[in-house]
Amino acid sequence: MSDLRIRPAAASDIASVLRFWREAAEGTSVSDDQEGVAVLIGTDPGALLLAEREGLLVGSVIAGFDGWRCSLYRLAVHPGHRRRGVATALLDAAERRFEALGGRRADAMVLEVNERAHRAWGSAGYHREDHWRRWVKPLAG
Repeated sequence: MSDLRIRPAAASDIASVLRFWREAAEGTSVSDDQEGVAVLIGTDPGALLLAEREGLLVGSVIAGFDGWRCSLYRLAVHPGHRRRGVATALLDAAERRFEALGGRRADAMVLEVNERAHRAWGSAGYHREDHWRRWVKPLAG
C-alpha cells in the first residue's frame, strides 16, 4: 500500500472526480456535477479525499465536518483496485481528519441495496443504526 497516496481534492480534480464516480460509485446525487463538487471543495477544502496509485485516481471519500457531525459520503473504489486496502486507507485518513477537527463519531451514508458496501463498512468497524432514518427535501428545482 506504500504506493497509495491520499490527498485532498483541488478544483482542478473536479472533472476527473465526476468521471470516476460514474465508473466506480453506486448511485448518484443531486450534487454530482461541476458546481456541486466545486461548492464542496470551496466550502470544506479538506473534505473530498482522493486516493491515487501511480497517478491514477482509484478511490474517493467525502469526509465532511460541520462542527457537530462527522459525515462520510461517496466512498468509492475503482473496480480494478478493490480489495487492495484503498477503502481502508481512505477511511483511516477521513477518521484522522475528523479527530484533528474535534469530531467524536463518524456517520456514513450507505445505499440500502449495496450489500458489498454493507460488508465493507462493517469490516471497517461501522454498524447500522436502524432507529434512524434519513429525511430529505430537494432544494434545487
